[in-house]
Amino acid sequence: MPHVEAEGRSIFTDSFGNPEDPALLLVNGLTSQMISWDEMFCQAFVDRGFFVIRYDNRDTGLSTFFIDGPEYTLSDMADDGIEVLNHYGVEKAHIFGISMGGMIVQTMAIDHPDRVLSMTSYASRSGHPDFGNPTQEAMDALMAPEPTTREEAIAAGIRGKKIWGTDNTWTEEEFGAFCGECWDRSQPRGGGARQYAAILESGNRDDALSTLDVPTLVIHGDADTLITEPGGRHTADVIPGAEYVVIDGMGHDIPMPDWPQIVQLVTLLAGRAVGA
Repeated sequence: MPHVEAEGRSIFTDSFGNPEDPALLLVNGLTSQMISWDEMFCQAFVDRGFFVIRYDNRDTGLSTFFIDGPEYTLSDMADDGIEVLNHYGVEKAHIFGISMGGMIVQTMAIDHPDRVLSMTSYASRSGHPDFGNPTQEAMDALMAPEPTTREEAIAAGIRGKKIWGTDNTWTEEEFGAFCGECWDRSQPRGGGARQYAAILESGNRDDALSTLDVPTLVIHGDADTLITEPGGRHTADVIPGAEYVVIDGMGHDIPMPDWPQIVQLVTLLAGRAVGA
């Protein structure tokens, strides 16, 4: 599981499957480490013939923390993903991002269209201020002070999951154990605030997205309280030819019961992209 050394930062990554297969790059959300992409979920894509790559965004996990700056934008974070592809010798990839990761893959498609075979924007938004805003309860949880102990991290994780997670698809015991694993792997060091600043600094992507010529799938849950469903719908409306899929009852996560549908949708998109 190597580090990718790029100018001014080190990016931690790992992969699953055969490097000769088409690459699928998975991009995380705000403060989320790459282990949020469950290994069984990754394997489901490997079983469909993908070479799956995941990595820690800057300011999370085992990648570089920008504690002393400089400030950065989503374009800089998109460049990190491109550096990961370069590391694996991947010329073009299918890209799949959740939440902030959806914003990053949108930016990859804008800034580096020659590197993108298809794009899946999941539980995300275009940056337009009128679409996809969180509920007040979700915003309050998102903006809560950063945890300073393992116990606080577990409690905060469970509290957020109760607000924006998909009902009846997880238990406090299981998710608490995962939050503890994340803490043990890497403690937060102000990265969430810096990533959120990058989102705000990057603004509204509508104009750039409207010029894309990239096969695109937009997936959203109708029970998402962190980025509400209009954010996904508007993103799909802006991108020419984008397919939009709403999953009933799904919140701001990738619940195991919905894995088969999600894997199938992304696989079909990839097939159409390659066959186009």
